[in-house]
Amino acid sequence: MASVKAELDRYFELFRRRVPTKVSTFILWLREPSSFWVRVVVAGLLILGGVFSFLPIFGLWMLPLGLLLIAQDIPILQKPLLMALRWIEAKWEQLRALFKKKPSR
Repeated sequence: MASVKAELDRYFELFRRRVPTKVSTFILWLREPSSFWVRVVVAGLLILGGVFSFLPIFGLWMLPLGLLLIAQDIPILQKPLLMALRWIEAKWEQLRALFKKKPSR
């Protein structure tokens, strides 16, 4: 089984590949130890934006990214967050497989 840090890095990499280059560079900068206070503020704003994802400006993607950023500094959150992300990833794969099997009309 992969270490917790390696697993967190894998999920960060998944996010980085799906966002524009400027956002990806910003995420890399946020993960540096010197960006602690900025990371905490951005993580809080992302979590808040994820909670209000029903509004047109915000998106549900903000919640896991904010939680990943805050979990980088709070070790007690890392394992539960990884378990939740693994579960979401497994369910997503099940849904994708289900829709691939259905014949189109």
